[in-house]
Amino acid sequence: MNKFLALALAAVSSGASAQTPAMNPMPDGSRDMYVGLGLVSAPRYEGARDSERHALPVLQVQWSNGVFVSGMRAGIHLGGNPRLEYGPLVELQRRRDDSGAGGGIGGIGAERYSMVALPQVAGENRLAGMEPISSRLLAGGFLNYYLTPDWRLTGSLLYGAGNERDGARLDLGVQRLAMQFGAHHRLSFAAGVSIANAAYNDAYFGVGTLDSLRSGNPVYRAGGGLKDGHVGARWNWAFSPSWMLSSQVQVSRLAGDARHSPLVERPTNLTVSTAIAYRF
Repeated sequence: MNKFLALALAAVSSGASAQTPAMNPMPDGSRDMYVGLGLVSAPRYEGARDSERHALPVLQVQWSNGVFVSGMRAGIHLGGNPRLEYGPLVELQRRRDDSGAGGGIGGIGAERYSMVALPQVAGENRLAGMEPISSRLLAGGFLNYYLTPDWRLTGSLLYGAGNERDGARLDLGVQRLAMQFGAHHRLSFAAGVSIANAAYNDAYFGVGTLDSLRSGNPVYRAGGGLKDGHVGARWNWAFSPSWMLSSQVQVSRLAGDARHSPLVERPTNLTVSTAIAYRF
């Protein structure tokens, strides 16, 4: 149970920081569930200068058969080796409109396109005029290995991103599971990198010919390779058997072709979130 508590709100932030909850041995037919609400401050899109703040619903459920839902991710724990976690994984990637906002899952944003190339002005949104990227259901798998009961290596591979559904992202990381402070406080740390294929990077950081005409950004083709590196910390405060406050901070920095995209206003981004959840 302690491992699961350590990662109870692993999906407080999205994207590459999303973590697969640890396998939680439970009696057959049982489940463990957290539901809550919080706030998050995050960049409007990867590489944006400005941040946006919004409410953050929290959901994490794990069943005794290994099936789990963690925020925008769902999967199945397979195998019985306590040091090895693996299985299929799906993730819902949010829509990105030409303001950088998600516009809601599957939402429709206003398309403010112009066929006249306009010069970029400092402080303007570099996504203005760019074609929106639709929400996508990515599919793949995860593999985690415990070096010790407190340290684990994590990996996940997901495919299907971008409007052409051919973007792939590999996330690799290391986590220090919850260090306990007193009876109710736990602190966790994580670090990792994301590696993307050319289709993924070009979808999110490239600028096609038509996009260039509409937005004024120069044409840019992004290749595959290292996309970003990130480090983060999470504090969980279980102030009763049923209630938990989970806060997280993450710093990420774009790299490679993603870093040099004309869409990137600031390569280093900060995400901060806090959420309160009730355990059923």
